[in-house]
Amino acid sequence: MEFYDIAGLVRGANKGEGLGNQFLAHIRECQAIVVVLRLFKSEEIIHVEGTVDSLRDLETILMELALKDLETIDKRLSKLDGEARTGDKTAVKNLEILKQVKDSLSASGLALRFRGEEIVKELSLLTSKKQLYLLNGDEADVPETLKKRIKELGGEYIVADLATAEHIPGLIAKAYEVLDLISFLTTGEDETRAWTIERGTKAPQAAGVIHTDFEKNFIRAEVVPYGKLLEAKSWVAAKQKGWVRLEGKDYVVSDGDVLVIRHG
Repeated sequence: MEFYDIAGLVRGANKGEGLGNQFLAHIRECQAIVVVLRLFKSEEIIHVEGTVDSLRDLETILMELALKDLETIDKRLSKLDGEARTGDKTAVKNLEILKQVKDSLSASGLALRFRGEEIVKELSLLTSKKQLYLLNGDEADVPETLKKRIKELGGEYIVADLATAEHIPGLIAKAYEVLDLISFLTTGEDETRAWTIERGTKAPQAAGVIHTDFEKNFIRAEVVPYGKLLEAKSWVAAKQKGWVRLEGKDYVVSDGDVLVIRHG
């Protein structure tokens, strides 16, 4: 998992203010957006708006993302309209979907419920991406109005003091949760390594993350939960205790599984 830190969005970012177009282009390439909202007050660190107001900042970000998406949608709608007039069924379908997305953006500022549509994926709409709200400061400084707004958006938040690095593991764990990702491990004499997969991935596809040949020639996997392997202190001991299982092609990998892949 990789995090990219871009400069904060300001009012007018969708029109290029504050290098907004450049920053929004970066966001298009990601799978989820971590929205960092400032809670702390400091005379040494001046807020671009002059005052600290996390709810106002959230609404500004949502508005800028929505306005940029509306611009993207309008450009595609004019093209689709012409194609739909020729009887192109795909264009007709996509035209209707984008009209619904546009209505949703105008009403709520988000297009999350359309994220599975191919035309939305193709356009990489910013408001269709999952969002995690990172509140920079102390729990005591989180306004109830902000909590309510995040709940309305169907989002989740974590509170962290970003002046230190101790909260980074919690951020990574929450990002995994938001993206519906898990980790499994492989271990050997030289190294133990974690691999990231989507929740619900079966053993052959998990093996393919390690090497494509492992998926093609998958036979079975030896599996033991990470906690059990630590308790046993060795693979041999875990086997002796009966904690290592043999699983086939239909096995759905669990978070924290340690796998030994058997392949042809």
